This record gives sequence, C-alpha cells and structure tokens, in this order.
Amino acid sequence: MKLNYNYDGNIACRTILQDQLEKLNISYQLLDLGQIEISDDISEESFDELQTSLKRFAIHIIDNPKAQLIQKIKDAIIEIVYNKEKFPNTTISQYLSDKLNYRYGYITNLYSEYTYTSIENFIIIQKIERAKKLIIEEKLSLTEISYELNYSSVAYLSTQFKKVTGLTPSMFKRVIDKRRKLSNAE
Repeated sequence: MKLNYNYDGNIACRTILQDQLEKLNISYQLLDLGQIEISDDISEESFDELQTSLKRFAIHIIDNPKAQLIQKIKDAIIEIVYNKEKFPNTTISQYLSDKLNYRYGYITNLYSEYTYTSIENFIIIQKIERAKKLIIEEKLSLTEISYELNYSSVAYLSTQFKKVTGLTPSMFKRVIDKRRKLSNAE
C-alpha cells in the first residue's frame, strides 16, 4: 500500500524539538523560527546528547554567529513565503533589514559568501516550492497561486516556475495527476 502525505516542515521541526527537549528534561521556550531559549543551565553531557538526538532528524545547533544570521535570513524568507499575512508592504530587502537589524548590503554579501547563491535566488526557489505544494493540493487556480505568492502575473510565475523546474505549472500538474492515477491503479 502506498500512502501520500503532506507536511508543514516548520511544525514537524518544532514537534521534533519539543519531543527531544522533553525527553532530556530540558526546560525551554520556543521563540521565532530557528530559536529556542533554554531556561536553565544544562550540563555538557545533556547538550551533547541533545545535539546527537537532533542530528538524527537533520537538525543542527548553530553556534557560529554568521551561520546564525544566515539561518535567520532563510527563516524570515520562508516565513514570508509560507504566511501570506507576513508578506511585507515594503520591499523584501527593507523587511529583512528591519527584521534583522543589518544593512541589506551586508546581509546579501554575507548570504552570498556563505551559500554561493543570492537571497533573490533563495526567494524564487522558496516561492516555486510553495507553488508546487499549492498545485499538488489542487485548491487554488494558477491565478490565485500567483496572487498568493505576490507575483505580478501568472505569466511571470510560469516563467520562474519553468526556469527552476524545467516544466510549466500546467505540465507539472499533468505529471502529478498522471502519478496519482498510476499509484491509484496499483
């Protein structure tokens, strides 16, 4: 039997973190995406055990300040793309500068230096990943998806979608529909 599933990565990650912290009896408070405040001092042994248990789920504790900022940039972008209410009224560059308290020039240079790609490219990839999920869910039309993701038109969404995936959104939908029919036939 095959099961299809859908998940929210942020909720899954938070649930794993909560389970692992509670298993180790560590008092904590979940903050913004990617941040936890540990209430009490924990032993080095408990910290190592936490790191080891989280690595099983590909969750890593970041201790380098620049790497922390990179993760905050990614988290802020993901938050914008996946939460329509968070989409800034200003430009994304201004939003990131305000949220992270750094000049945008510094943010983009640091991001490019550490990831070998641009913030703009990361935004496009996240928007296309979200578009793919919305297409798979089949609840919104392409026009509604382009509006949801703050594209100026369906044509612009389609152009970026094809550039990233090699397929147009319509072709992607046909592939998904064909896969569903094949898996239902088994």
